[in-house]
Amino acid sequence: MTFPYDSFNVEDLHTVDEGVITHLFPLLKDKSNPFDFLIGHFLGVDHVGHRVGPDHPSMKSKLEQMNRVLQEVVDLLDDDTLLVVLGDHGMDRSGDHGGDGVLETSTAMWVYSKGPPLTRASNPVPSGLLQYRTFPGTTVEHRGVQQIDILPTLSLLLGLPIPFNNLGTIIPEFFWRDNQGKSLEKALQLNVDQVYRYLQAYRSSPSGGELDEAWRSIQEAWGAPSLATSTEMKLITLNNFNKMALSACRAMWAQFDPVLMAMGLVLLGMGLCASWALFVGISNAKSAWGAWLKIHLTSSLYAGAGGAVAGIVESLASLILPSIHTGQNIVDYTMFGAVLASSVSMIIASPPLTSLPSLSSIPIVLILHSIAFLSNSFTFWEDRIVPFLAVSSLVPYAVKGFTAPTSRLRYRIVGFSLLYAACVRLVSLSTICREEQQPYCHVTFYASSSQTSPPYNAVLLALPTALALSLIIRRFLNISRSDRGVAKTHYPLIFTPAVVSGALFWILEWADTTSALGPEWDSTTLRFARTWIARFGFTWVLLMGGALWYIVPLCIDITVKHQGGQKQVEVIGYANAFGSPYLVFWTILLAVVYSTSQLPGQLVLSVCTVALLAYLEVVDSVRDVETMEMAFKRAKPSDILNSTRSDPNATDAGKPKNYDHEAAFKFGDVVPVALLGLHAFYGTGHQSTISSIQWKAAFMLSSTVVYPWSALTVVINSIGPIFLFALAAPLLALWNRAPEAVVAGQNDTSKDEREQEQELELDTRVKGDSILAGLGMMIYYTALLLGASVSAAILRRHLMVWKVFAPRFMAGVLGLLVVDLGVLIGQVVGVERVTKRVKDVFGKMSSPRPSVDKAR
Repeated sequence: MTFPYDSFNVEDLHTVDEGVITHLFPLLKDKSNPFDFLIGHFLGVDHVGHRVGPDHPSMKSKLEQMNRVLQEVVDLLDDDTLLVVLGDHGMDRSGDHGGDGVLETSTAMWVYSKGPPLTRASNPVPSGLLQYRTFPGTTVEHRGVQQIDILPTLSLLLGLPIPFNNLGTIIPEFFWRDNQGKSLEKALQLNVDQVYRYLQAYRSSPSGGELDEAWRSIQEAWGAPSLATSTEMKLITLNNFNKMALSACRAMWAQFDPVLMAMGLVLLGMGLCASWALFVGISNAKSAWGAWLKIHLTSSLYAGAGGAVAGIVESLASLILPSIHTGQNIVDYTMFGAVLASSVSMIIASPPLTSLPSLSSIPIVLILHSIAFLSNSFTFWEDRIVPFLAVSSLVPYAVKGFTAPTSRLRYRIVGFSLLYAACVRLVSLSTICREEQQPYCHVTFYASSSQTSPPYNAVLLALPTALALSLIIRRFLNISRSDRGVAKTHYPLIFTPAVVSGALFWILEWADTTSALGPEWDSTTLRFARTWIARFGFTWVLLMGGALWYIVPLCIDITVKHQGGQKQVEVIGYANAFGSPYLVFWTILLAVVYSTSQLPGQLVLSVCTVALLAYLEVVDSVRDVETMEMAFKRAKPSDILNSTRSDPNATDAGKPKNYDHEAAFKFGDVVPVALLGLHAFYGTGHQSTISSIQWKAAFMLSSTVVYPWSALTVVINSIGPIFLFALAAPLLALWNRAPEAVVAGQNDTSKDEREQEQELELDTRVKGDSILAGLGMMIYYTALLLGASVSAAILRRHLMVWKVFAPRFMAGVLGLLVVDLGVLIGQVVGVERVTKRVKDVFGKMSSPRPSVDKAR
């Protein structure tokens, strides 16, 4: 009989335990219907750890309850029943588990019987059969067994055969019944015979060749007990055989496939080179980037198809000629051939590095960040090094500010650079510690290292920050007077209620966890209130905000005036017509990620948003400086004074701009935003470890686990920061860009031809640069993945491979997938919608002599 309960609702500390108690004691008390095997799985201690941490008063109450249950169980036991109390895992100092730390993978075990003593011999068990370990923070050794040792032990105690595929060793204390050790010898012999039968069966299977290297040592260990001259020596040799078998199997099953690893690294490297070639090709094509992209993507697709065919042929050939077979299947060959051929085609079409000076276009920050994964120290201290890299990547822009030709640009570049650096420093104050960082790390994201509730300061700042965030964003928009149109409705009426509801949810969660409101506030009431607050926030911003943005995305006000017999059209927000509506789109998803983040994470996301906006102003100002420098080199300095923006009556006023006369987009422009995404990831309480996953986010929209919503909120909480700043990449191309007419170059075409060309070129610049921005973001994270992959491959035999290098590799894979998704959504949904609406509104206003006399 079974009595299942919902085991994933970590907010419910008592239902499962009460259910176990309800069914456990009647079975213990009913002597007329005795049981053979009874399991009661209590989950309250585990849930308390996840919910509030091991040092919370709730843990003491739960442990006291478990102690009372255990006392009653012991009282009801008869002499023929064996009681085994154990846990399936431990917990770290914050109450979580899932990693490979000693506290997470260790748990207590207590075995009790009212009948005859389990160990009856007067002599101690031979020390060669026992293992001890010292736990962190203690000085006393504790007897230790492996979890797999429990299975053969209980099997023999119950008079059952040991399961065929067991590799555990019996716990000797339970069979130490006489001073000669005969009972233990018999039990160990049964154990060894079972393990040897399993190894023989495995060796005769199709995979048996994996044991060839270790088989001689296994055979020698198998024969050693027959040569033993004493009982103690025989016990030790029997025990050593099991250790040898387990060690051989672990080594065998932890094998790496060097060929597949090499194929994967080749594809990653070639893919990175092809992406860089694509970036260079689009940049060099300038205004003709659309035609260039269409031609070369088509060629790459054809090359990929040819590579896939070649891979299939190679796979079939390996079947015919076994001598060239490397163990890979047809899918491996096909995928390898397709991706390799496609990448080579793009590299040939647009060589990524055509000269030694072209090497300077690759930021040194990216190179250092990628190769540093060969160091385990850098890998687990990456959260402290990313801020340094982020600020360092801004240095060239700050230097440009000191040489800017106007005081306004100098103040803007230097001032906003300092604001970006200050925000990066503030985010660095939020930390969560990996096990490897101890004792040099202090947790600030939580109230302490053993609690999962937020610091009190974060609770106090949560609501003011949520209310201020909208005002700060609008203040940045006001610089270009693009806080009009949909922005006047979105930020105060859509965005602010959404982020405030997210803050309120986590404040109520904190109040419920810490009982801050007192016992008169029922937990059920708080749970109901915060669930519906979260549901409102998500629904409001996604449905209302999304619909409003899609229908009227532009942040402009247009007024028509008649003065002196002339019609004047005044456009407020014109100078940022592309960037401001995309920012509205970005803040919709910011509100979603913001709501799933815990209170300190919300503060971090707010500061990172300010850093992003500050950097966008830096990029815009530097672009203006470079454009002015190009104008100085191209013509007389006085030509700059006759620009369209400064003098509508000048002879050149209203003429389309030349595509080549504006500063080109550079890969370095992406780096500070890419690093800001990583910095936000670490600052919101995450690490490249499973144990840092914040499972509380699963219970935002419901009080129990409900798929897919619970999984979705955990995923958003975990990878949302990286996704957000990948989604922000197009802002680098759109920010403070006006929908001005652009021509491909100087030419003598007729007026009609020029007008047709202008309309086609209206959004060419921003679309091309937004593709470059997204591609640059992908390149950065691909380079990080390549660095993590190479380090994991080279150091695969390193002691820390599964603790440091492999988790960072997995985080790199996940990060790249998230960045790809963010860039695609930003380009396909955000950029396309914004540029379409801008063209609809300004398409006819972009003629050589536009009807727009005032455009801000």
